[in-house]
Amino acid sequence: MTALFPTYKRFNLIVEQASGTTVEDTDGQSYLDFGAGIGVCSLGHRHPAVQEKLETQLNAYWHVSNLYHNPIQEKVADLLTRYSTGDQVFFCSSGTEANEAAIKLARKATGKHKIISFNQSFHGRTFGTMGATGQEKIHTGFGPMLETFQYVPFNDSDALKQAVDGETAAVMLEMIQGEGGINIADYDFIQQLADVCRKNHVLIIVDEVQTGIGRTGKPFAYQHYGISPDIITSAKGLADGVPVGAMIATEALRDSFGPGSHGATFGGNPLAMAAAEAVLEHAFRENFLQEVTEKGHYLMEQLNKAIGQLPVVSSIRGKGLMIGIDCNRNVSYLVESLIEKGLLVLSAGPHTIRLLPPLIVSREEIDLAVDLLHDVLTDEKAPIS
Repeated sequence: MTALFPTYKRFNLIVEQASGTTVEDTDGQSYLDFGAGIGVCSLGHRHPAVQEKLETQLNAYWHVSNLYHNPIQEKVADLLTRYSTGDQVFFCSSGTEANEAAIKLARKATGKHKIISFNQSFHGRTFGTMGATGQEKIHTGFGPMLETFQYVPFNDSDALKQAVDGETAAVMLEMIQGEGGINIADYDFIQQLADVCRKNHVLIIVDEVQTGIGRTGKPFAYQHYGISPDIITSAKGLADGVPVGAMIATEALRDSFGPGSHGATFGGNPLAMAAAEAVLEHAFRENFLQEVTEKGHYLMEQLNKAIGQLPVVSSIRGKGLMIGIDCNRNVSYLVESLIEKGLLVLSAGPHTIRLLPPLIVSREEIDLAVDLLHDVLTDEKAPIS
């Protein structure tokens, strides 16, 4: 009997160690990791540059209060603002916390309470971010959600325009809905969203927890759309596996988060900052982002060639190294079968296989993953449900 709450449906895999794009279990079996800890290990497991920074920081100090100056926080905040439209950064320990901070900041800065988000969105599991999430399964069992959130269909400009009113503080969205099924925002929809928000003095919050830090071939996914969000949230790939979150906002919102307005005991922890500094110095390099873009194109091409015409596959979509494979059956069996074959993948809803390989993945590893996907997806034993 485990002493852990059964909050996770775990696969039959016990991890012993991991390095680069490979995970090894306690039986010595190796797995090619195309889940990367749900998009967290952006530079792979135990990247040398990240490990070196962590070891250096371990020999300096592990934690001090945010009541004192921490120079490494300034370095990471500078990198995040240099490569985004933001000017100020608040550090916390997770994507949920970053989104919670964004919700609080938007309400406090505008003096308005309503926030519009989208069906099939996912923004976290605190009561505030759960309320922002447009998925009924996330709400079930917890009673009434906060009444200040309104959900509209994704990519529906008319529905958005009808929802915005004088009490709307912000519109909150993912450029690619990760947990909701790898649903990609239409370019024209985002342009209209930005126009509606500007005309109605409504803030734009872009949740980049899963899409940011080079995942789509840009520092942040919103940069594919040419817009300037007021608030950006980041976590997952920001520190290559060390818990961290960040909310990035424009200078105009600075005074709304003064002393005492918000806080996080572990926010900006020196170890997390050391890892984040190493990641950003590596992942935001122009040639590295170009490689991510090229490998993303290559992965899509190989997937379409190998499995695009299979009866089980409905569609393949994505951007950069964030790919969804829609299937005409429940994918839980397929995910388990892929693990047995030696490939770790994720699901995004009941019918979508989600691929989030480390950004350092090689073309040879992409070829291997595609071969394994082909083997499993051509298995007629997979049940339709």
